[in-house]
Amino acid sequence: MFSVIIPLYNKASYIEKALKSVLNQSFHDFEVIIVNDGSTDNGVLIVDYFLRKLQQEGNHSVKEHVRIINQPNMGVAMARNNGVNAAKYDLIAFLDADDWWHKHYLAEMKQLIDAYPDAALYGASYYQVKQGRRTKAPIGVAPDFKMGFIDYCQVYAKTLCMPICTDTAVIRKSVFTEENGFKPNLKLGEDFDLWVRVALHHQVAFLNKPLAYYNHDVDRVSRGVSTKLYLPEEHYIFNLGYLESYERINEPLKNLLDALRVYVLLPYYLNLSTRDAALHELAKVDWAHQPLKERIRYRSPIGLLQIQQRVMQLGSMAKQAIKRVVK
Repeated sequence: MFSVIIPLYNKASYIEKALKSVLNQSFHDFEVIIVNDGSTDNGVLIVDYFLRKLQQEGNHSVKEHVRIINQPNMGVAMARNNGVNAAKYDLIAFLDADDWWHKHYLAEMKQLIDAYPDAALYGASYYQVKQGRRTKAPIGVAPDFKMGFIDYCQVYAKTLCMPICTDTAVIRKSVFTEENGFKPNLKLGEDFDLWVRVALHHQVAFLNKPLAYYNHDVDRVSRGVSTKLYLPEEHYIFNLGYLESYERINEPLKNLLDALRVYVLLPYYLNLSTRDAALHELAKVDWAHQPLKERIRYRSPIGLLQIQQRVMQLGSMAKQAIKRVVK
């Protein structure tokens, strides 16, 4: 059986769709734990109303399947951690309140788990939803790969697309506890940090079938991944020092971390207040193995890079505005 953890913070516009996608699963052996992380909107009221409506329609078991835990606002990492602590079952699945699952997600994951019982972390492919259009995430596995064990870091490094996003992750509670869960100080990349820690010590099984919908069309202020600059202590890329000894002996991990540093750190390098922290991380990169365009980029005058970045941001904003008008 699965314990499904849904952190909820000011996602009133989306939570009903997410919850419906869980309750409508073709596999029914699960509990749902919604962790209200100090929401200031009416998301919890929407959940209550939806559950009462289901009961009035004769679905009396829904009350036994769904629990709501309330906590002061402590962030998504603590919300998930507290949800796992309250979970009854060893198989922990996660779903963000603004995303949703395919109706056979749990059934397919159950088959994957049965086929690869020695794994500690399981995942599936997913759709990225942008402007109402869905595209399969470009995960770095071969097109003919169906299911099986993967080298998490090697697969991730191929396309820099998460092989396992939180919405498709199933982890054993015993392993989650062993790794001390998500790090509460991280506000971006807390999932990446945990999956890497697990992948270094356990096997990871993957199903190459899109079974979840990762919604990019949420309000900009509600998105974890955005143009916002996080404090270094809040961002995963600045908090991977514990992996340095592994990097020296694990080539796929080294390749992945270097690629992420180069990809992620540019805005922090261009910002005066975070430049020193970014330079500290960039000094770890093996530049001989980075693309030529990235080596040129980081050697270019900072003023020129700042202008280029601003032009790109304005272009992206204009493109999104045009798409909204056309839609």
